[in-house]
Formats: sequence, structure tokens, C-alpha cells
Amino acid sequence: MRRKTTAGEVGFQICLYLFFGIFTLSCLYPFYYLFINTVSANDLSAAGEIKFYPRGIHFGNYVKVLAISGLSHAAVVSIYRTVCGTLLTVASSAFLGYLFTKNEMWGRRIWYRFIIVTMYFSAGLIPWYITMNNLHLTNNYLAYILPTIITPFNIILVKTFIEAIPPALEESAAMDGAGYLRCFGSIMVPLIMPILATITIFSAVNQWNSFVDTAFLMTNTKYFTLQFLLWRYLNESSSLAALIRSSPDMAASVANMQTPTSVRMTVTMIVVLPILIVYPFFQRFFVKGILIGAVKG
Repeated sequence: MRRKTTAGEVGFQICLYLFFGIFTLSCLYPFYYLFINTVSANDLSAAGEIKFYPRGIHFGNYVKVLAISGLSHAAVVSIYRTVCGTLLTVASSAFLGYLFTKNEMWGRRIWYRFIIVTMYFSAGLIPWYITMNNLHLTNNYLAYILPTIITPFNIILVKTFIEAIPPALEESAAMDGAGYLRCFGSIMVPLIMPILATITIFSAVNQWNSFVDTAFLMTNTKYFTLQFLLWRYLNESSSLAALIRSSPDMAASVANMQTPTSVRMTVTMIVVLPILIVYPFFQRFFVKGILIGAVKG
């Protein structure tokens, strides 16, 4: 028989739903606020009058900002580093996490601890730059990809996830003559897809949002990423807005004339939008991947 819900339980559930509803709205509102300010009249947005709904709707900000020189090429660079860097990071994390579960691996404990210790100690910014410069990774696409291939946190997640899988599945394949690569590709990879999806979104977000490496290592404009240009535009939004306004093919009414606020918010929205689109598709893997792949005991 169904147990009757008490008034206290009903009240607790209502409070719980209200709390998480308000928390969800507080997380979503900054993105909503950003969007409505990019499609509202620029003079009202600059005056801080756009709070809860758009006014004087137009989409000229996106047209004008996307026409800024170098922005489309920077988007290609960001996509390139995100796709290539994420694929290599996930592949290396998956295979190393699998190897570190094998007792017969030569020097397993030493190599594992050698990788993990890098999570706690860093040489610092100047030694990092000297190392990257000596390896000829300045003004080089590989500077975006090689340093992130070995990620200790991802390796820990994969290793712990695999250790929760019954070893009999792999042992049965080994008895039929399958080697390590065959066991990894045919048995382990399909079983660890939740944790691979989790570290995929972690790696993709990290690659997409990174701009410090560009600031220190890249002087050639063809290597600039979208996030780096966003950082520059946020610092130079006033001069950039004036440049757009003075352009002969960018004539606009006073309400739609570019302002530092409109430039900052529009560029930010363009940079954030791809991750906002991709993130929900991987969200369902997070709970299972993190709970099973978490470090236990």
C-alpha cells in the first residue's frame, strides 16, 4: 500500500523545489542577461536599462562583430585545438588508465605516482615558458595539444572506473587469445563510454576556454584563438566600438550604434554559445561517470 505523505514531507519537498528552482534561475540568468543585452538597443544596454526583457530588438551586433577582421580565423583555430586536443587527451587517458590497472605492467606503481605527483607540484610560469621555447613550441599549433595529452585527473577517473568493472569480462577474452589491445578496444572502450564522455566535455571546455598559452606563446596572429581575441576585445572594447562606428559600411542609427558594452557582450556570447550547445548532450553521462570514476577508499 502507498504510504500517506505527511504535511511536513510535503512542506520539505516544496522548499526543496523552491530552493533548486531559484538556484537554477540564478545560474541561467547571467546567460539570459547577456543574450538580451546583445539583441537590445545598444544605447539602452549601455545605460544599464536592460534587466529582464529585451527592448528595441535587433541582431546587428552579431553581424558587425562577426565582420571584425580575424574573428572567423580565430574561431577555426579554436575549433581545431578543441577537436584535436580533446581526441588525443581522451585517447591517452583511456589507454593509460587501462594500463595502470594491470599488475604485470613494468614499473606500474612508479609511473603512476610519477604522473600523479604533477598534480601537486609545478615548476612555475617562467620555467614552463623556457621549456616550451626550448622545445620550439612558440608560434606552433602543437603548443595547444601536446601539453594536455597527459592529464593526471582524467587518468585517475578512467583507472578507477575500469577497476569497478568485473575482471571476468576481460579474462574470458584473454582465454580466447585476445591481447591487451584487443581487450581494450573491443571490451573496455564500450564499457567505459560514460567516463570517456565525461572527460571529453572536461577536455573540450578546457581547450575552448584556454587563452593564457596563446598570450605567452603566440605572437603570430594566425595562431590566435577565439578566447584570446575575446580577452583582447574586452580590454580594447572602447577603441573597437569606435572603429566599427567609423567604418563606412557599418552605418547605424543611434540606438544600434556600437558601444563598448555591446561589443563586450556580443563577443562573449559568440564565444560561450558553442559550449552551451554541446554541453547538454554530454550532461547525462556526468552522474554515472563521476560517481563510478571517483576516487574511493
